[in-house]
Amino acid sequence: MKKTNTKDLTVGNPMGLIFGFALSLFWGMLFQQLYNIIDTAIVSWFLGKEAYTGVGTTGAINFLIMGFCMGVCNGFAIPVAQRFGAKDLKSMRKFVSHAIILCVILASVMTFFVSIFCRQILVAMYTPADVLDYAYKYILVIFLGIPVTYMYNLLSGIIRALGDSKHPVQFLIIASIVNIGLDLLFIIPLNMGITGAALATVISQGLAGVMCLIFIIRKIEILQPSKEDWVLDSSHFLILLNMGLPMGLQYSITAIGSVILQTAINGLGVDAAAAVTTAGKVGMFFCIPFDALGSTMATYGGQNVGAKQLDHLQNGLVAAIKLGCAYSLIAFVVLYFFGRSFAMIFLEAGDVACLDNAHLYLIINSAFYIPLALVNIVRFLIQGMGFSLFAVLAGVMEMIGRTIVAVVLVPIFGFPALCFASPIAWVLADAFLIPAYISVKKKLARIFRGQVEVY
Repeated sequence: MKKTNTKDLTVGNPMGLIFGFALSLFWGMLFQQLYNIIDTAIVSWFLGKEAYTGVGTTGAINFLIMGFCMGVCNGFAIPVAQRFGAKDLKSMRKFVSHAIILCVILASVMTFFVSIFCRQILVAMYTPADVLDYAYKYILVIFLGIPVTYMYNLLSGIIRALGDSKHPVQFLIIASIVNIGLDLLFIIPLNMGITGAALATVISQGLAGVMCLIFIIRKIEILQPSKEDWVLDSSHFLILLNMGLPMGLQYSITAIGSVILQTAINGLGVDAAAAVTTAGKVGMFFCIPFDALGSTMATYGGQNVGAKQLDHLQNGLVAAIKLGCAYSLIAFVVLYFFGRSFAMIFLEAGDVACLDNAHLYLIINSAFYIPLALVNIVRFLIQGMGFSLFAVLAGVMEMIGRTIVAVVLVPIFGFPALCFASPIAWVLADAFLIPAYISVKKKLARIFRGQVEVY
């Protein structure tokens, strides 16, 4: 008999469940960000400031496309978590098979179109001419790797939906180590430049996806499909699309604001772009706990809605907010006093203006980490509860915030205005998400009292 690696998040102390699940995700995300820092540092050290900035200028468009892929896969995992929580394993397996079919279709279409138009997009974003070629060479390879992005995110999302956050993390750590090795191999002895850095990322993510697949086949017996599971069912496709597409669009809509903002940053010159790129790298490292809590709450919400445990779900929300607020205060203090030192990982001590701007960016953003914590916790919980359309609307609020800063404030106040773009976006998203959660919870309570299925 094959071992089944799952965890039921519908019973037990919510604080312990959430902390344990999130901690496993945290270590994997931490290692991934350490890899990202090392990866970026390798580019900066061996290929120069222009190559480093070129990679940085692709961040927004990268998030726009890859964020859609990740959002779709996270959305597809929600019905799996809900059916697992409801102990409906037959329907759960059918959702898995149909999600695979949809991902193959989406990956094929997206790879074709974005690979063709990526250079035009970079030009439209006013990417500085002296880094445009670096940006294009890097992002083209990343976009050609969209199928492996779908593969890893779908399979790891399915594993997490069943309550196992440890194994996807382990596979990610292994892949990250391989990535660093490939970076050094491709950039130094093989002299492949920026293309080598991108290729290393695609290969390592493909490796992580293959490891997830092997793990599911060998260890998760309840996911083993039968021929019946592959018989097409329009209702399962519709549910998956209703969950996945809004989550993908939420990432993309949020990223549109980032693209507009990146265009404003590019207009301020290479030094401003380098400062934001640097602050972004450091900030992503410190935002890992928020990402871990968000991913945790999606699975937690899905399983508890499937089990109709709304009280347990509410207690979990309170526990997650306590964890998020406590960490936010710690992160602000650390970045206030040491943010400049972290920025020096990427920038030389002589780049005084860039270092000052990067530190200012980090201080202002970290002062608003509590609203960021709420964005991640509440939004992902609502998605896990099955109301992913609200994620799109929250993304619209973030887009509006960043667009206002880029179009109105940056031309007047310059770089300092950029520092408030994300905080304004987070506050606007919270202003929508908190009432949305209250409404969603009341609606589910009415549904469950009437003994009506979620779908």
